[in-house]
Amino acid sequence: MTPSAFTRRLQAIALSAVLALSASAHAQQVLRITAIPDESPTELARKAGPLVKYLEAKLGMKVEYTPVTDYAASVEALANKQVDLAWFGGFTFVQANVRSGGKAVPLVQREEDEKFRSVFITSDPSIKTLVDLKGKNLSFGSQSSTSGHLMPRSYLLEAKIDPDKDLKRVAYSGAHDATITAVAAGKVEAGALNISVWEKFVADKKVDTNQVRVFYTTPTYFDYNWTVHADMPAALKDKITKAFLELNKNTPEGKEILELQRATRFVPTKASNYQGIETAARSAGLLK
Repeated sequence: MTPSAFTRRLQAIALSAVLALSASAHAQQVLRITAIPDESPTELARKAGPLVKYLEAKLGMKVEYTPVTDYAASVEALANKQVDLAWFGGFTFVQANVRSGGKAVPLVQREEDEKFRSVFITSDPSIKTLVDLKGKNLSFGSQSSTSGHLMPRSYLLEAKIDPDKDLKRVAYSGAHDATITAVAAGKVEAGALNISVWEKFVADKKVDTNQVRVFYTTPTYFDYNWTVHADMPAALKDKITKAFLELNKNTPEGKEILELQRATRFVPTKASNYQGIETAARSAGLLK
């Protein structure tokens, strides 16, 4: 083999290696996303579908939605970098941030999450205030839920009602929609949940408001956000943030996604917004 032929051969091998590495890197360009299971699996999958398609187009990479079994699994998945992007409640974000040693980075939240609220519902005519819950059965959602447990518990404690001492029984339904079902079925006399899920149930006529009613709405607090791990490349963080901020309710695609996400629009957020959630969690003994 002549020197020039040998050189060409080396160049060809090098080019093949570069192309192989490039193809391998491209194959690994998958954005793995998940969400806390605060609603039924079918509803979460329905909400994820159009968003996954949108992000794939905006980011130029494959996006895979992976459901998790419970709130704790979503925290572990992000902390261990088994997923790249997670839809957290305020409390699960705080848990993920603590679990990852401060490596959880919230990118965006819905405009509604700047002033989120929880509602207490009942089918018992005798329950009109939080004080009336004494001696009654109450259902929260998941123990790790911000709007279905942490904040409702905090406001009960502010009202001098200790759920573990003053109520007859405290139950955990696991999800907001399950709490509504439990109250409507008479399994518990009252329940606490996310206001947007309640409003969605009312709008879709999935709950009889002559039977089940809201008797207390909490003050506002910061809640849900989309979070990534701090080790994600800055360029990808920026592209994901930009994709969410560009969602526009005046386009068919944007309208569908925003309605499914129960959002008017997405806005930037930051870790310090959730300091109040962390303080409430520590005060309630839910975060060590």
